[in-house]
Amino acid sequence: MRKRFTWFVGIVVLIAFGLLMACSVKYAPNNDALLVSPSQGQAVMQSFSVDLQNGHVEQIYNVNGPPTPGIPTSVVLDPLGQHAYVIVQQNSVLPGSISGIATYSVQSDGKLANISQISVPDARALAIDSAGKFLFVATSSGSLYVFSIGANAGLTMVGQPTPLPAEPGGQAPSASALAVTPTVYPSEFAYCSGITPPKTETLYVTDSVNYVVLTYSISSSGSLQLVPFNTTNSTTSGIPTGTVPSGVAVDPCNRFVYVSNAAPNNTVSAYTICYGVSLAAACPSANFSLQPVAGVAPYPAGDNPGPLLVDPFGNYLYVLDQGSNQISGYKISSATGALTPFTGAPMATNLQPTAIAIRSDDSFMFVSNLNSANISEFAITPATGILTPLAPITSFNYPSGVAVK
Repeated sequence: MRKRFTWFVGIVVLIAFGLLMACSVKYAPNNDALLVSPSQGQAVMQSFSVDLQNGHVEQIYNVNGPPTPGIPTSVVLDPLGQHAYVIVQQNSVLPGSISGIATYSVQSDGKLANISQISVPDARALAIDSAGKFLFVATSSGSLYVFSIGANAGLTMVGQPTPLPAEPGGQAPSASALAVTPTVYPSEFAYCSGITPPKTETLYVTDSVNYVVLTYSISSSGSLQLVPFNTTNSTTSGIPTGTVPSGVAVDPCNRFVYVSNAAPNNTVSAYTICYGVSLAAACPSANFSLQPVAGVAPYPAGDNPGPLLVDPFGNYLYVLDQGSNQISGYKISSATGALTPFTGAPMATNLQPTAIAIRSDDSFMFVSNLNSANISEFAITPATGILTPLAPITSFNYPSGVAVK
């Protein structure tokens, strides 16, 4: 009887698997958005198809994973949505795992395939430039890596890792987040639409130990040069932030930079970029250095604000309050960069939000929730920035990051 039952269960599993594959989601790049999220629970990459008409999401099932060569955390997609890069951390449970960056190709059906992996000890944050030329990686041990992106998303390190500078009287630096200025502006609906963007790039990096944000100019080859912050009252290499800066975001028109400051401050700092249309009176030169937005103190946020980003048209700032499981939203003044909180309560996520992404057409927002085995989805009203919650997306356990094309 037991053998017969085992045989029966085996047949049911095969049938179910066959039905699953037969009903595999159809992903149409011209009509659907692609959502990518790593799972720490299964140590695999997940992809989802998003219907742009109604926001309906379905998982794209990969037959064999693809697995991650370590415990995954953050993920980014290149500007064309053809490749994904994810930070992985070595773990003894996963044989052959590394600490570094794993690269995946995005197939025409939305499935992912592992291409390569490269070692980067203590990798904590990553960003890709808007031209898809360079991948930037920051480490908790205080170094910056730059990789040029070649054929088939191959990564070649540019020079040697750049150490973060020591601050006077400070501690050993530790990078927590980074963001790069765009060299491509939105084609419409943005303040800078129709304006020629800069050809050079600048990288902003937060030091969570010394409470500063650092500015680096990026050469055409990808090498970094520190742009020191100097005033009559300070000789620090970086411009001061609040306590434990945990996230940094650049607006898509190269006007402003925002930094989230975790507890005990629980605030957002605002800065003007010394360049172009946003050249502040206090700026010594148009070198993309930062100056605090005039006349305002850091803005209150929720508990332990972390990742944050500006919407694709430069109108609104969204901040993940990781300690209170919510999103704080702010209207950005196009003239000054000052922030006005959205009316009403912040929007709730699920437990332990870890990453936030907005599609380039400003239609939908996604938030990975590490302790809820799901991804929050919100429809965005572009005219107001207000979020409307949609049904959470079921994912594998412990989704640690999210990216969307």
